[in-house]
Amino acid sequence: MSTKRETDYVHTVIIGAGQAGLAVAYHLAQQGVRFVVLEANARVGDNWRKRWDSLRLFTAARYDGIAGMPFPASRFEFPTKDEMADYLEAYAKHFKLPVRTGVQVENVSREAGRYLVTANDRIYEAEHVVVAMANFQKPRIPAFAAELAPDIVQLHSSDYRNRSQLRPGGVLIVGAGNSGAEIAKEVVRNHPTWVSGPDTGHLPFRPSSVVGRYLLMPLILRFVFHRVLTTGTPMGRKARAGTVARGAPLIRVQPKDLAALGVNRVERTVGAKNGLPVLEGGRALDVANVIWCTGFQSGFSSWIDVAAFGAKGEPMHERGVVVGEPGLYFVGLHFLYSFSSVMIHGVSRDAEHIATVIKSRSLAVASRREVKREAMGSVYAGR
Repeated sequence: MSTKRETDYVHTVIIGAGQAGLAVAYHLAQQGVRFVVLEANARVGDNWRKRWDSLRLFTAARYDGIAGMPFPASRFEFPTKDEMADYLEAYAKHFKLPVRTGVQVENVSREAGRYLVTANDRIYEAEHVVVAMANFQKPRIPAFAAELAPDIVQLHSSDYRNRSQLRPGGVLIVGAGNSGAEIAKEVVRNHPTWVSGPDTGHLPFRPSSVVGRYLLMPLILRFVFHRVLTTGTPMGRKARAGTVARGAPLIRVQPKDLAALGVNRVERTVGAKNGLPVLEGGRALDVANVIWCTGFQSGFSSWIDVAAFGAKGEPMHERGVVVGEPGLYFVGLHFLYSFSSVMIHGVSRDAEHIATVIKSRSLAVASRREVKREAMGSVYAGR
């Protein structure tokens, strides 16, 4: 038996109350636009709380604040994931942002010129919808994972919390990006560890060094990642294609750090044989655990029923504004506009841009309606 859902009209619906959603909410509030933020988790910040226990942000606190509220820590400190979660929760409370938690969005569609956002027992009818979520929605795990022996513990990085989840014995980490490197640094303390996958590159200096803190990190984060590597420059477009294919360079952990700890670097994992993972050269690794740091799929097209996606299911947009859809936007995507778009200081700029577009479009619609009313009034007056 179908359940009748109540319908609420809201000018703008923001889906997601992470740093992207809250940044959009802040800027919309500054613009005087009415909106609501829908968050599936029970608390603001839970997306961070649910990540592995030892996770720290890859950027220092001076770069981790959203517009209007600096991060409350020493500017060179790398905050923990729980500190970031608590900051987001405090941010939403400080600015009295209308966040509704425990609301799982099931579907977004468009009907009669408005968007319908179906969530729990309600349908939100809106002029504008901002999908404020990263590409990291559905874990990407290769099909051959099902061929591994059943006694091998398999975890995606999104499910890994700490070493207590692992069996005694070797650990193969598939994926050599930042997550793989950070987890490898932790598990090698108790387990023989292999990291599999192509080198993603790394920063040629220590972010924690004096030169890194005061010169190189500001130069890279504020200028290179934020200003130079954008979709508006040839260099940025080339970098975007490269990072999508290979992953971002290591920021805090360098390859020599892993080697010093005893982490073994091996080629790509390409299949399974006799229940064991097989490397590109044909060697099978006899391990007790596999941690898949193989990234995510967006999964947006499975619940957003509008013509907003390309052949690979990725949103078609220009700086977050969906092409051909007059009120649909994305914020928080990898390299949405610049290399820094997935970073907190970068997502704040993207959020401000989207809020400005929404305000501008709203004013244009109001102006057209006013012109239409005046025209109709002139018609009636002339009768």
